[in-house]
Amino acid sequence: MEARILRLNIAGQPVEWLHWKEAVCLHARDMVAWSLGGIAREVLGGYCRQSGLRSSVRLPAIIACGGKRIPKLRSNPLLTNEALFARDDHHCLYCGKPFPVANLSRDHVIPRSRGGEDRWENVVTACRRCNQHKGDRLPGEINMELVALPYRPNYAEYLALINSKRIRGDQMEFLRPQFSSNSRFG
Repeated sequence: MEARILRLNIAGQPVEWLHWKEAVCLHARDMVAWSLGGIAREVLGGYCRQSGLRSSVRLPAIIACGGKRIPKLRSNPLLTNEALFARDDHHCLYCGKPFPVANLSRDHVIPRSRGGEDRWENVVTACRRCNQHKGDRLPGEINMELVALPYRPNYAEYLALINSKRIRGDQMEFLRPQFSSNSRFG
C-alpha cells in the first residue's frame, strides 16, 4: 500500500490524507506553506527544452497549506466500521478476542430500539456471536461486561485510525502528542 501525505492547515492542525497527485497539485499552485518529515515520494516531470534537465517534486510526508480552499476540521469524526474496528484494535469488546474484519460487527451498547444513538460513545466492536447473544438488551441485563469503554477519538487519532496500515513513522510521531488519553495508540 502506498503511503499518503498528511495535510495540515496553516496552524498545524491535521486536516486530511492526500494522495501524492493531490500533493503535487498543491505544490504546483504554491499552496504549501511549510512541511515536516522525510520525503514520502519524489515525482518526476518532463524535460526542459533549453536546459535538458528533468523537473521533479520531492513530497514531504507532512505538508501545511495556506490558501482559501482549506477544508474545515470536523469536530465529530465520521463513524465508520473501518474506523470503529481500528479504534477497538479489531477485538470484540465483550469477549476480548481479536477477529478478522469479516467476523466483526458494530454493536450499540444501549440498543437503538431502546433509544441508543449511533455515535462513538455508544458503539463498540463485537464478534458476531457476542452481538447476537446480546441482541437488543443492555449488557448488564445478561451479565455481559465491556472490556473497555467506548469513546470518541479526536480528529488527529481518527486520521491515524483510518490510515493505520499506511501511516509513516514521522507522521505518527507528529500525530501522537495530539491523541486523547483514551487512545489505543497512546
